[in-house]
Amino acid sequence: MGKVIAIANQKGGVGKTTTAVNLAASLAVAEYPVLLLDIDPQANATNGLGIDGRQRDKTTYEVLIHGVPIQEAIVPTELPFLWVLPSHINLVGAEIEMVDLPRRERILRDALEPVCRKYSFILIDCPPSLGLLTLNALTAADSVLIPVQCEYYALEGLGQLLNTIAIVRRYLNPELDIEGVLLTMYDSRLRLSNQVLEEVRRHFGAKTFRTVIARNVRLSEAPSHGKPVLLYDALCQGARNYLELARELLERNPGLAIPARSQGTSAPSEGVVPAEGRFE
Repeated sequence: MGKVIAIANQKGGVGKTTTAVNLAASLAVAEYPVLLLDIDPQANATNGLGIDGRQRDKTTYEVLIHGVPIQEAIVPTELPFLWVLPSHINLVGAEIEMVDLPRRERILRDALEPVCRKYSFILIDCPPSLGLLTLNALTAADSVLIPVQCEYYALEGLGQLLNTIAIVRRYLNPELDIEGVLLTMYDSRLRLSNQVLEEVRRHFGAKTFRTVIARNVRLSEAPSHGKPVLLYDALCQGARNYLELARELLERNPGLAIPARSQGTSAPSEGVVPAEGRFE
């Protein structure tokens, strides 16, 4: 059974999509089959992997609103172990359309059921809000990864997200855990960055990832080329940071089994075999 991780923060510009795309790619190069779900109407994760959701007739929108089987909407990427469920601008109105649907908070969870054993990790890139789409992600997830930028208002609104997580635990998903808090846009030369780093680590303790994502120009440039940073500049600081984050995530989840090696762009096999994964 793959682990489902929602990457969420209702604040925009915290590195949420950057983390979703590049953590997914880093796990994939370690040969862990990964499915990235883009449920943000802006479709930045979709575009960041070189896929134009507007050209596809089956996307997250069709899966959530029209009940299209998720297997029919998943598409391969340049990386053999990474697949994506693309987003579409139509998701803008999805929350209104979902209001009257049965099991509205569990639509995504139900949709994932047929494929959750095919991937080691399923990462969900959430929209920058705490609406019904994010609620679906939290209900479907095993844990939440929270990116927090190293800036003045870093912790602003974080209490609201933690409160939402507590409500989801109480009413919808009692097993939901916090995977960790990830500090992004870190600049070691700035006193403010170091102050935020210390404050977050003091507040969240062991839930804070050791890995910190530094500000990096190549990391910012990669999405405009439709590539994760590993395919754009594998030697840059941003690529190294996300590889280290993937390594730390695997350390936090020992014993994960992965499907047998998939070939080309075909779907991963149904069987599950133990494997350590590897970084090269």
